[in-house]
Amino acid sequence: MNGRDGGGRRSLGLTVNGVERRVECEDRTLLVELVREHLGLKGTHVGCLSGDCGACTLMVDGRIVKSCLMLAASVDGAAITTIEGLAAADGELHPVQQVFWDHDGFQCGFCVAGHVFAALDLLEGNPSPSDDEIRAALAGNLCRCTGYEKTVDSVRAAADRLAAR
Repeated sequence: MNGRDGGGRRSLGLTVNGVERRVECEDRTLLVELVREHLGLKGTHVGCLSGDCGACTLMVDGRIVKSCLMLAASVDGAAITTIEGLAAADGELHPVQQVFWDHDGFQCGFCVAGHVFAALDLLEGNPSPSDDEIRAALAGNLCRCTGYEKTVDSVRAAADRLAAR
């Protein structure tokens, strides 16, 4: 039966933010819907549903993805990290999240998952990026509030903070 119950539904086993979970959903459920509606993790947002805005960004098996472009069924057995899962168990924010907070790198919060995950991905491969490299890394994320300068400042500050660790 391969996890299917014959009625267009499937049972998925996932590790979400370090916690093993089993969830049932329809075959056509998008990963962003699974995270928000089935798991109640509202930091991952539904924006464009075409992969252009970045509001739905999260990590699957350590890889940054736009969850509006993936069926939930495709991540059976995977490890998923949402924006909520970056923080420590005691609630302390990840250093990149903290600098976004400290430097006003977001305002309404709708875009923050995309920007934080893009920054993490960039800084993992390039710990000292130029402003142009930061802007290029953030290009797949739209924000209507910040004008992007504070976001670039936040990524620069995150680079400095991570380098000091």
